[in-house]
Amino acid sequence: MTRSALLDRGRAAFHEHRWGAAFEALTEAGDDDALEAADLERLSTATLLLGREDAGIDLATQAHEAYLGIEDAAGAARCATWIGLYLGGRGDDALADGWLSRAQRVAARSDAATATATGLLLVAAALDQLYSGDPEAAERTFADAFAAAERVHDRDAMTLAQLGQGQALLMLGSAGAGLALLDEAMVSVTAGEVSPVASGIVYCSVIGTCHLAFDVRRAQQWTIALDHWCGERPDMVMFTGQCQAHRAALYCLHGAWTDAMAAARVAQERARIGDWSGSFGAWYQEGEVHRLRGEFDAAEQAFHQAGESGYPPQPGLALLRLAERRVPSARSLIHEAVEHADPSTRRQLLVAVVEIELAAGDLAAARRAVDELAASGAGEAPMMQALAAECEAAVRLEEGDAADALARARAAWRTWQELDMPYEAARCRVLAARARRALGDDDAASMDLEAARAVFVELGAVPDVLKVDELAQPVPAGAAMPLTTREVEVVRLVAEGKTNRAIAGELYLSERTVDRHLSNVFAKLGISSRAAATAYAYEHALIPARGSHGEMA
Repeated sequence: MTRSALLDRGRAAFHEHRWGAAFEALTEAGDDDALEAADLERLSTATLLLGREDAGIDLATQAHEAYLGIEDAAGAARCATWIGLYLGGRGDDALADGWLSRAQRVAARSDAATATATGLLLVAAALDQLYSGDPEAAERTFADAFAAAERVHDRDAMTLAQLGQGQALLMLGSAGAGLALLDEAMVSVTAGEVSPVASGIVYCSVIGTCHLAFDVRRAQQWTIALDHWCGERPDMVMFTGQCQAHRAALYCLHGAWTDAMAAARVAQERARIGDWSGSFGAWYQEGEVHRLRGEFDAAEQAFHQAGESGYPPQPGLALLRLAERRVPSARSLIHEAVEHADPSTRRQLLVAVVEIELAAGDLAAARRAVDELAASGAGEAPMMQALAAECEAAVRLEEGDAADALARARAAWRTWQELDMPYEAARCRVLAARARRALGDDDAASMDLEAARAVFVELGAVPDVLKVDELAQPVPAGAAMPLTTREVEVVRLVAEGKTNRAIAGELYLSERTVDRHLSNVFAKLGISSRAAATAYAYEHALIPARGSHGEMA
């Protein structure tokens, strides 16, 4: 076949998204004579999409040099910018900065090149601001990038700018405006207006952002679209690992844990053959399934593999430590993760903070986390509402307000049912059972526990089955119902002789709330006086015993 025919075949295959055929034809055409800059750029793209990263970067470098050779500053700057963006995404910051500086220098050679390259270069600058923790500056720069790209009809830069601006707005708490921009970016992608690499970036970034915004319905819709997009390009490797990792996350949420594990394993294989960007999600989702099933050693190994990608495997690892009853370690891990998290990631971590702090007995810390979660500006996504209600129910239960806890647990359960998320729904049934028991409705509590246990058994959630069995143990006749953490605090202060007003001031509560706590204590213990509560505190070692001269015994 002549070189001209090979070039025609390679260009046609590239246009039809047949990356393997494009790679073969263009590579063979380049054996006899050097490829033109545009064909080198096509070959670089096809090579990267096939998962051959180093070769793809080398070819992009050759394309950059070829554009310089024909004095096409705009083309050279474009290649240099894409190389910088790719290396930055991989974590090679020094090399990325070098290429982006070169792109700026080359683009400055002519007004036309400057106008053409400005949008994409501003996207790169805005990404640096976003990842450096300055979403306000990033939002403005992304807006400037879109305007610059729109002037020269650079659809790739326009779409990436919309993506970035949407992410920045979500970080700033403007969920509605942010998600609208993500949707608009996806319209350009699904309409075929964006190049293959930019399309894959937008697909995967939008899905990940939707998960951070707790918008699982959007995440599911775009994951289905990404799966279809990848399926139309069967020889593509890049983005396919991320696609399978996103599938695993959705399967896990919907209780299809076997399917989640299968998707995670496929994602790991795709990462092995070239899509390194899917590695974290692949191993993290496997770790989550193992953790939920009680396979703690396997979860440990999977989370370790996820951490090798450079991202902390949280909150999964902290919750694993909690399941292992290593509460101090769980607290240390989750506190460190929260401290270094961006606002969107922090919201996800707060849910785990509540559970861990309650297990540690730090009700005040759990309350702070719940209040921050409620005020975090994550929007009105049903999943966010359910998580906030579930966390509030857990804290209210420990604060002694079982009636309110029951109402919130039931509301969260209904939302989890609507979202088809059986594991979280069953956890809410357990919360409801504990609240009903605190209210003296043992029959209804037993029904909730039985329903939750059936779900946990079906899912294979062994640790949760054991917890339910422990909760379902009958309370011995005459035994006092356990007090919540807040009720214990109130009893301690009563035993110290403090008035309700003084107790309210010390615990930052209203006197009415203190009255309610005392009423609950009296009902649970079957007593009717502060003196009896004081006696109970000493008998059950809730406060230290004192010697005859008022000294600590």
